[in-house]
Amino acid sequence: MAAAARFLLRGAGSKASIANVNIGDQSLFGITLLRLSPNCLSQTKTQKRNAAHFTYHPDPVPTEYGPTTKMNLFQSVTSALDNTLASDPTAVIFGEDVAFGGVFRCTVGLRDKYGKDRVFNTPLCEQGIVGFGIGAAVAGATAIAEIQFADYIYPAFDQIVNEAAKYRYRSGNLFDCGNLTIRAPWGCVGHGSLYHSQSPEAFFAHCPGIKVVIPRGPVQCKGLLLSCIADQNPCIFFEPKILYRAAVEQVPTEAYTIPLSQAEVIQEGSDVTLVAWGTQIHVLREVANMAQEKLGVSCELIDLQTILPWDTETVCKSVAKTGRLLISHEAPITGGFAAEISSTVQEECFLNLEAPIARVCGYDTPFPHIFEPFYIPDKWKCFDAIKKLISY
Repeated sequence: MAAAARFLLRGAGSKASIANVNIGDQSLFGITLLRLSPNCLSQTKTQKRNAAHFTYHPDPVPTEYGPTTKMNLFQSVTSALDNTLASDPTAVIFGEDVAFGGVFRCTVGLRDKYGKDRVFNTPLCEQGIVGFGIGAAVAGATAIAEIQFADYIYPAFDQIVNEAAKYRYRSGNLFDCGNLTIRAPWGCVGHGSLYHSQSPEAFFAHCPGIKVVIPRGPVQCKGLLLSCIADQNPCIFFEPKILYRAAVEQVPTEAYTIPLSQAEVIQEGSDVTLVAWGTQIHVLREVANMAQEKLGVSCELIDLQTILPWDTETVCKSVAKTGRLLISHEAPITGGFAAEISSTVQEECFLNLEAPIARVCGYDTPFPHIFEPFYIPDKWKCFDAIKKLISY
């Protein structure tokens, strides 16, 4: 990336070749930059950059939960919170700017409907937000805390890992804060740069006592969020912010739950298992179609949904059938949750594997701004990994 930046500073009239740019343990394919003709330059200036690196395909309309209405992802969050406040008089929602609806509008209208004592702002202090949530949950309230961006959850790390996660254990189950749910917008958005694009799920996957959940769309978002709120363990619920408005589905209006720690097989296949969560599911959905059309390769696509504790049975059962596994996430590759999945599958399915497990992830760098298209594990990187798996 640094080499590419230096080239761009020389001017567009140069001709150069950048090959084998190593970042962490990954190697970028050779990039050849050629002199553009005047016509090409004029066309390039008029082209618009698309923020989304995927095409969103809505899930089928659910029929088992009653009547539905059209919602995007942030509206499905609002609907889940509305259902909770209406049915649970102890429920409270708090965080930075949630009283007027929040920066992503996920709590819009709730203060007016339920009052300022149940939906209220907090100081700009993530440690204080989670600490307050722990105390409220221990006292018997259903506490729903919002961290404005997942990138800013780190000041609350000690409260989550050393207090919330261990409260039940250290008291011998005399006390707990299982009624605490922490929501946070998560993942890349096309222009968020290093402080509004991070995917920190792996940090919390190392901590027994909490659950970590990431939905892929509005229907799953509402059902999984309501499951987190009802669960008797503290939960972290990461919401893919690029999907807040891009993802639109028919969502049940009444309350319903989707079981935690159960992965979903979205598409069945026989040659390669693809595993992801959140936004990356939509990237791999397109990759699966490309593999079928261009290579004749049948891919089985699994949405993990719950990161901790994760569904080892569904993943291992699929790998035992296909013999090949590709895991993809936006977070950096080193220490990412793909490594945990890879290790477990290698232990459980070693004799079934036909090729080394592939991980297609972010690089071991801070999340870039203008270089985001090179950083993200897009469909072309994943497609190349499938070709290597098949030809091994």
